[in-house]
Amino acid sequence: MRSSSSDQAGRSCVPHYLGDLLGVTGLLLLLPLLLLVFPPLAREDVGAWVFLVPAFLAASAGMLLKTLFPRGTPTLKEALVITGLGWLLISAAGSLPFVLGLHKAPVDALFESVSGFTTTGITIFEGLDEMPASILLWRSLIQWLGGLGILTFFLAVSVGGGGAAASLFGAEGHKVELPRPVPGIHHTVKILWGIYTLFTAACFLAFLAGGMTPFDALNHCLTCLSTGGFSTHDESIAFFASHGYRHSVFIEYAASFFMLLGGMNFLLHYKVLSGDPAALFRDFEARRFFLVLAGAVLILTGDHLLHVSGKVPVTLEEAHETFRAALFQASSLITSTGYATKDINAPFFPALSRQVFFLLMIVGGCVGSTAGGIKIFRAGVLARLFRSRIFKATSPQGTVAPVVVNGKILPEGEILRIAALFFAWLLLIVLGAGITAAFSDLDPWQSLSGMTSAVGNMGPFYFSVHKMAGLSPVIKLTYVFGMLAGRLEIIPVAILFTRAAWRR
Repeated sequence: MRSSSSDQAGRSCVPHYLGDLLGVTGLLLLLPLLLLVFPPLAREDVGAWVFLVPAFLAASAGMLLKTLFPRGTPTLKEALVITGLGWLLISAAGSLPFVLGLHKAPVDALFESVSGFTTTGITIFEGLDEMPASILLWRSLIQWLGGLGILTFFLAVSVGGGGAAASLFGAEGHKVELPRPVPGIHHTVKILWGIYTLFTAACFLAFLAGGMTPFDALNHCLTCLSTGGFSTHDESIAFFASHGYRHSVFIEYAASFFMLLGGMNFLLHYKVLSGDPAALFRDFEARRFFLVLAGAVLILTGDHLLHVSGKVPVTLEEAHETFRAALFQASSLITSTGYATKDINAPFFPALSRQVFFLLMIVGGCVGSTAGGIKIFRAGVLARLFRSRIFKATSPQGTVAPVVVNGKILPEGEILRIAALFFAWLLLIVLGAGITAAFSDLDPWQSLSGMTSAVGNMGPFYFSVHKMAGLSPVIKLTYVFGMLAGRLEIIPVAILFTRAAWRR
């Protein structure tokens, strides 16, 4: 007798869960319509049909799939297929308002949607300051939904506990064994989304206190905690200083604080909120996260003062401005948010600073966060692995040199998984950079930065948004693949290209 209900029915349960995801997406597409009832800005908006049509199509397709195919407990393979296809289908549905409301080409709309849901933040849309409010809100909302993961949101609002939830959570979650705050997947997901929502609300209030309009505060709190980086302005966070906002400095510091919260492990947040603030100092990854951040800020500040200011000592005001810019940009890049107060291509950041930015884009934030990149945890494990190999090579024969993290020996299987993921991550970047160089006039450094930004779910890159918007569809689709692979940590996307994924 077969073990799962889908096997008993003789049909896969994959389409049923894809239908569930499309149904939830159809409901979410209705949320921007609230702005048509309560317009926040005196600007022209799109018609309700721009969201009603995609919502109807997504909900109808979802209902059809749920009716025709059985529900069951997915196997690991099925869960990975659901994850890979689910993110692609939801991104496709989420792109329709950009096609209908902004008349964007389907490839450009899909690119922007995938960039939003994966919280990459690479945008090919210009003229954000004049863009319809409901479209801007949709861009921000999809980043917030993608922050902790579309499937985790689905699990929080629809699926209960049990094997199905465990399979889907494991397929989308970061591929590192982490303790759960409470027993049961459903309760764990609800706690994570509760913390995420609490921090988002606090960020909204902080931005309001800084003088943002309610609409700007809403959009930026959604994209700040999700470390996505979409803004309602072409200048990003720099808009508020350049337009004379009285508390623009407070806004920058508040954004830095909440970006860093989003870039940290949310299970660590749970420990701190549960009365154990010392966990921040005991945690292997958190210590290294703040050490890397502090080192980056120190280098960026010193590099500017020595090579741009050209004089030491400087005035207190100059030192503060440089430190603030360094802290903001380092926080933005290590968390993969991509907000900017200074253009990373500007002379304000000399050559060494740009190399530091590139390293931050590779490393990224913490496991279990909304940030992208390889993750501090994995970089730390690989560093310890290297040190253990040196120790073993210089010690008597038979010496055991395990990799110890947080007082526990890391299993060999976990180390191999990290090494394999790191190799695949770098391979994707190299291949994508080659495709970029072959189909554009970008130089090698720019080509490398573009694909690194996509796979790392980062946002910033070393050429202009206008240039990105004009790239070949081949490059854009390559970046779409890179963004999805980076967000889902490669395996759920890679498995879609194997015969085994489509074999019963």
